[in-house]
Amino acid sequence: MEKLKQSRVAHYVDKLAVSAEPGLTNAQLMLTNHDLKPVEPERRQWGPWNFVGFWIADSFNINTWMISSSMISDDNGIAWWQSWLCVWIGYSIAGCFICLTGRIGATYHISFPVIARSSFGVWGSLWPVFNRAAMACIWYGVQAWIGGQCVTLMLRAIWSNYNDLPNSFPSSSTETRDYLSFFLFWFGSLPAIWFPVHKIRHLFTAKAYFVPAAGIAFFIWAILKAHGLGPIVNQPGKATGSALGWAMVKGIMSSIANFATLIVNDPDFSRFARKPKDALWSQLFTIPIGFAFTSFIGIIVSSSSAVIYGGNPVWNPLDLLGRFLEGANSGERFGVFVIAAAFTLAQLGTNIAANSISAGTDMTALLPRYLNIRRGGYICAIVGLAICPWNLLSSSNNFTTYLSAYSVFLSSIAGVMICDYYVVRKGYFQIRDLYSARKSGPYYSTFGFSWRGYTAYICGILINIVGFVGAIGRKVPAGATYLYNLNFFCGFIVASAVYYLLCRFVPIPATSNVWMEVGDEIRNPSVAYGADDDTEGASEGSPERYGTKGDEETGIRERKLGNF
Repeated sequence: MEKLKQSRVAHYVDKLAVSAEPGLTNAQLMLTNHDLKPVEPERRQWGPWNFVGFWIADSFNINTWMISSSMISDDNGIAWWQSWLCVWIGYSIAGCFICLTGRIGATYHISFPVIARSSFGVWGSLWPVFNRAAMACIWYGVQAWIGGQCVTLMLRAIWSNYNDLPNSFPSSSTETRDYLSFFLFWFGSLPAIWFPVHKIRHLFTAKAYFVPAAGIAFFIWAILKAHGLGPIVNQPGKATGSALGWAMVKGIMSSIANFATLIVNDPDFSRFARKPKDALWSQLFTIPIGFAFTSFIGIIVSSSSAVIYGGNPVWNPLDLLGRFLEGANSGERFGVFVIAAAFTLAQLGTNIAANSISAGTDMTALLPRYLNIRRGGYICAIVGLAICPWNLLSSSNNFTTYLSAYSVFLSSIAGVMICDYYVVRKGYFQIRDLYSARKSGPYYSTFGFSWRGYTAYICGILINIVGFVGAIGRKVPAGATYLYNLNFFCGFIVASAVYYLLCRFVPIPATSNVWMEVGDEIRNPSVAYGADDDTEGASEGSPERYGTKGDEETGIRERKLGNF
């Protein structure tokens, strides 16, 4: 063993290890590092306007632009204003869920992987975390491919011959031009991954100014070219009666499902909030307003395209910008370049926020001794390149339908997490125990897995599984399809209800009988066993545990704590 320690391999392995608090056991080294610990006050730099800028920036992307397209253009489609109403309702509900999970991070300044330990167990949390990390890596590649299409438009606006670049991949499902643009976007995204999360907010602030301005310019340009708003605003809906009702339900649920991943991992950002209120109203109002505004611009611009070019509306803004380049003068080409650059920045910001940081945070929890958020983000980028996203998008196996539908199953994870925090524990966490691998720890449960959390999670999946099979092309009973139309709510309600009942009849430790959030007392707690030995037996909410000045300042008493 001594020889092994002195070997060159062991030397380089030790070099790869990230910094960690001294005095941790080997088991604890698999549970914590600097990026997993509660954010110390110096890094809590996100104020309310940073969250406003973050969501304004995130709302301007191609997926949001096109979110109404399927609702309006289907054979049984609805009117544009009904579609827009679905967006308002769906994103308002999503905003409420975002605030529910975001408050946990903003109060205790911990990320989604650490929060999941409370409801799934210290080791059981690794499956939901891996689930989210894998999805983020796949989506990173898909979104980067779309970003590459934006780069193609930018280069075509400068050099028209770029569109005719010789293809050296004749047997591939892509061609040289598209792959080169994708690689340029992918490579250009790498520097953004380097910055720590509490500083990357400046990217979202810049995006919040530039991208909406370019979107509004696109909006005005399309109206001027069409000399009006186009036929969509006067087009009545085709759906009536129950078909109309279900079409609107599906529209609302698609808006919520589009947010399923962000609902789960919002604590990854909100933990950098200065105080919980900074992550509340700023998110609750900005999300529906920002996404509804972008959707409205997408509807009107697409409607105008039907007048400009005749035929059906062009819903994809990149396709429409490509049409604008046909016979364009130098001024128009510059306009296309600026708008395409804005969409490129939009894709970059969305990919960093929804995928890179999320995957990096999750991978940190999977292997904390050797991975931090930065390293995890770069692994995510490498995986996104390695999966060859052009093959996934060009295949006819309903891959994108599967990917979108799969995110709905995150609703059962959200249901367990939210029920655990708000209903079962009433806002009370014992922070040091979330980093403890001791079998006697309150979050260790059975072999590190919470059977209550997993039972509820599986029940939340089962309620949607038949409808999910139908969504990817299999024939299923009509009842399962109708149930699946309410997929997010079904998964969330079933998972949270099962978890509550299990905890009610088989109580869990480390709960409170009254509402008790003690996040304000967290400064920079040590999580090593035996740290501050004189406080090892203190209650988690006690001042000794967090280094506060006295029990009279916290108002926390041992008698308020107990089993649920």
